[in-house]
Amino acid sequence: MRILAVDTTTPSGSVAVLEDDHLLAEVAVESPSTHSARLLAAIDLLLDSLHSDIREMDGFAVTPGPGSFTGIRIGLSTVKSFAFASGKPIAPVSSLHALAWKLREAPAGVIAPMLDAKKGEIYAALFELQRGRLKETIAQGAYAPERFLSLVPAGREVVFIGNGIELCRTQIRDRFKTRALFSDRSPFIAYEVGRLGRDILKRGKGVFSPGLEPLYFRKSQAEEKH
Repeated sequence: MRILAVDTTTPSGSVAVLEDDHLLAEVAVESPSTHSARLLAAIDLLLDSLHSDIREMDGFAVTPGPGSFTGIRIGLSTVKSFAFASGKPIAPVSSLHALAWKLREAPAGVIAPMLDAKKGEIYAALFELQRGRLKETIAQGAYAPERFLSLVPAGREVVFIGNGIELCRTQIRDRFKTRALFSDRSPFIAYEVGRLGRDILKRGKGVFSPGLEPLYFRKSQAEEKH
């Protein structure tokens, strides 16, 4: 199964092509420029380097959120266009789940992905490794940092990952002491999105273009003004 995976939820955007669980090619860029200015160019570069074509994809994987509202819209509209034209299914994969999956071999076994949600909030969740799978033990959502940290059990080692850490690094250290571990893994998650997406597609749980919806945990600024 060949999959094109796309993540545009943060400035650390990435796209990847996978053959089953093998990464064939990936473009990952940390940039202040908008994803609209670089996403299609990155996909073209990937496909050209593989001498491949979008029609050769068996399915698509994309992050519907949480993250930047603008970034989410760009990623979803692009993938929905490809899926609509090809009739191929899409696997939606949460950005927080993909971040946590990067640490699936972490010895601590408790993983807290955190993304900067702006306005002093974070998008966060808690996952625990159980029998090789990630179980969500604190629901994904938008949290005030102190609220989220109060929900995380303080008696176990916890690995924190994501750009939301910088909003509350001191609070994390104060609460968890030496039990707080900070991941230095890269923020790029297209490969992880593709791996998790492949499992969704293999189970027949993919959606088609009209059924793909963004994963928002709060209203956008435009909606709040309205």
